[in-house]
Amino acid sequence: RDDDDINDVASMAGVNLNEESARILATNSDLVGTQMQSCKDEPFLAAVPLHKRILETAKKLGITDVPAEVVTFISHATQSRLRTVIEKVTVITQHRMESYKDDEWYEQATDVRSQLKFFEQLERLEKQRKDEQEREILLKAAKSRSRQEDPEQARLKQKAKEVSR
Repeated sequence: RDDDDINDVASMAGVNLNEESARILATNSDLVGTQMQSCKDEPFLAAVPLHKRILETAKKLGITDVPAEVVTFISHATQSRLRTVIEKVTVITQHRMESYKDDEWYEQATDVRSQLKFFEQLERLEKQRKDEQEREILLKAAKSRSRQEDPEQARLKQKAKEVSR
């Protein structure tokens, strides 16, 4: 029934499938039934060290013989897995390199750099305020004239003189 549906669609388009398949077979008749390989099937990993490693692992599990096809299969599987991982890492790096600053469809929710600059500026202002308070305390201590000689008072006066210089 599916073939009838396909034939109906093809005939409505004015295509005769029998003629088309005959035309394809006539032009590519030398290629029909042949197997094409683009390159020699070479293992991705070195066969001898890999085979030794597989034998060591297999002996621990009680397997004494490992055919060469297993080595080839594991080598191809490793190559495939490595290719997949590299493709994923490539996609991740491309995403990280994309900039959405100029894209009109995206709106910036937070700007970390400006937030950090703001906090640094707050810290500077707080430090200046504390320095000013300390300077005022020192100047008051230097100006005060107490009859008793307090060692703490003397130290503050000395520090006030250094600050004023």
